Amino acid sequence: MSTTSDWPLPDGSLRYIIPHRVLKLLEKHPLTRELYPVSFGHYRRARGHSMHRERHDDELLIYCTEGEAEVITGGQRLLVEAGDLLLLPTGEPHRYQTPDHNPWTIHWVHYTGPLASYFQQYLGFSGSNRRIHLGRQPRLLVDFNGLLSVQDSGFREQPLIHAANRLRQLLTALPLSHQGVQLKQQTELDLERLHQLMRTHLEDRLDLDSLAEAAGLSRYHFIARYKQLTGQTPIQHYLHMKIERACYLLDTGESSISSIAEQLGYEDSYYFSRLFKKVMGVSPANYRRVNRY
Repeated sequence: MSTTSDWPLPDGSLRYIIPHRVLKLLEKHPLTRELYPVSFGHYRRARGHSMHRERHDDELLIYCTEGEAEVITGGQRLLVEAGDLLLLPTGEPHRYQTPDHNPWTIHWVHYTGPLASYFQQYLGFSGSNRRIHLGRQPRLLVDFNGLLSVQDSGFREQPLIHAANRLRQLLTALPLSHQGVQLKQQTELDLERLHQLMRTHLEDRLDLDSLAEAAGLSRYHFIARYKQLTGQTPIQHYLHMKIERACYLLDTGESSISSIAEQLGYEDSYYFSRLFKKVMGVSPANYRRVNRY
């Protein structure tokens, strides 16, 4: 197990180290053995924080929300700043130090298991890349704080199994945050604004010309760019949003299928039913019948 920093904790900070006997349990339990945390914590304005590891046998993920630190790893010297996500992988010696004039605030987790190495690529850390800029991500802070919620559990099995699965949730959600940042950086399309426009028009019909105009592009360039970024056309995405709303209405109310079709901007309920079946694989009537019981 990698050595965890014994740096004195300032106010508002927390370090949680799972005992070896409990790690052995997590290593063998069917719900945790593929991926589990070793230690995790939150350091607030960590003045004087530094670490040097020559031997490193787990993954260390650090999310910096304030300040900065110099990190040396894999032959690189990196400046990690607020909004950066840093991965220090198994087997790679590293060192880091934060300056007194601008100490970093971080959430961090050491984790291991057979799936740990797969997450390196899944998270977007390819080749020698060890740092990704996410900006401020409130959802990520919620996930990190969810790990910390086990601090008063007395190292009991169930809370730590839950923590291991919170870790998996945190890691699987991270690429969604990164993708959102990349889309904003790499494209002139404001996808969030376009999708909000679609959401506000689920009860009527938006056409391609209206969406292209909102994006400030020609129809051709709008379709091509949107599909390049999302893997589907804008009208396909709009349709899927409508069908998601239809599923909600079928699940939660007693409205007729023709009424639901009308609520979603379709005058022809048969046409709506064909679209629904094309997306969901069953008709609206069968969907309601199967999912009600």
